Amino acid sequence: MEFGKLSKTELKTLQAQLAKKFDACKAMGLKLNMARGKPSAEQLDLSLDMLDQITSRSNVVLPDGTDCRNYGLADGLPEMRGMLGKMMGLPAENVIVGGNSSLNMMFDAISCCMTHGLPGGKPWCLEEHRKFLCPSPGYDRHFGVTEYFGFELITVPMLPTGPDMDVVEKLVFSDPDIKGIWCVPKYSNPTGITYSDETVRRFAALKPAAPDFRIFWDNAYCVHDLTDTPDHLLNLWDECQKAGNPDLPVFFASTSKITFPGAGVAAMGASDNNLQVFRKHYKYQTIGPDKLNQLRHLLFLKKVGGIPAQMCRQRAIIAPKFEAVEQIFEQELAGKGVAAWTKPNGGYFISVDVTPGCAKRTVALCKEAGVTLTGAGATFPYHKDPQDSNIRVAPTYPPLEEVKQAAKLFCLCAQMAVCEKLLES
Repeated sequence: MEFGKLSKTELKTLQAQLAKKFDACKAMGLKLNMARGKPSAEQLDLSLDMLDQITSRSNVVLPDGTDCRNYGLADGLPEMRGMLGKMMGLPAENVIVGGNSSLNMMFDAISCCMTHGLPGGKPWCLEEHRKFLCPSPGYDRHFGVTEYFGFELITVPMLPTGPDMDVVEKLVFSDPDIKGIWCVPKYSNPTGITYSDETVRRFAALKPAAPDFRIFWDNAYCVHDLTDTPDHLLNLWDECQKAGNPDLPVFFASTSKITFPGAGVAAMGASDNNLQVFRKHYKYQTIGPDKLNQLRHLLFLKKVGGIPAQMCRQRAIIAPKFEAVEQIFEQELAGKGVAAWTKPNGGYFISVDVTPGCAKRTVALCKEAGVTLTGAGATFPYHKDPQDSNIRVAPTYPPLEEVKQAAKLFCLCAQMAVCEKLLES
């Protein structure tokens, strides 16, 4: 039953049926939240034992005599640099381990570039015009950082293979005001796609008009597989070395969705030239990171069998929620011409494209009935989705039964919004 093929009379009848179901849902007094990609309490419980890893003085003094309770080791514990470097795909010596938030390190990196610049360029704050590329749908907090610093945000369409590289190359090759691009290359937020090998190679081969152009490569979901056939991401570090562009990328990652989002470990990786700038920045910012937290992570992750074993435990909790949402979407929306959605192999989100002009109304109806979603338009620069179509669904946080309730209500609201739109036309 495609909604677009129904007569006005049929649509009115359908609208009345949907409204009746909607009123019944409202009467339930639901309070469900699928707004952000937060781990559930059950996921957080997996790492509680980490808090008990440091039990005596012998735990906190490393074999080389370093006391993790004291100042020092500005780049982080060597073993932690190695673990997170391996996760990101670059050498330990090119990794700086920071606090709990990779977003904080991204903000700091942009701030450093603004005030002191990068090799080959001047401080970005001195540029009369500065622009940043934003593959969309994308991560709203990325866009927010560069908007905060006064960049003009330029939307780049997202394809099943990643950002539209024809658009990226045309813009980057011709405009020296473009200083960077945000990327979530594996299980991208919110689409869940992984950049193809060709896309990664084209990124590595870029010859930007701005010598201080950088690729901000956020490995937020690089180990967050949900299936037995996970996506493979080509190693950008290696490809940039081959292409003679070692300074082009800056890498970020964290354990936020591996252990505790509020008390994880974040890392940044880059070439020696880039790190020379960032290390000077951190030199005046801190005398050393939280090495006790890094040590707790090392001891705990070794105990449970490493990051891959920990992610298997995470998958056992998360995967059924994604499966439930996809099954409900298939049952309630397939064949109706109401929406299309992604079926990711990993990450934290499902991206839904409803009929153009219906995203804001769908989100509003969901809120009215007790389901909170990310605001429509949030996945685009300035929160302006030109099609008013994309909605990010985050299934991880609520319990499974609430996820199912929320998914069913979402389907109902999407159908109501489309029905209203068709009756208006």
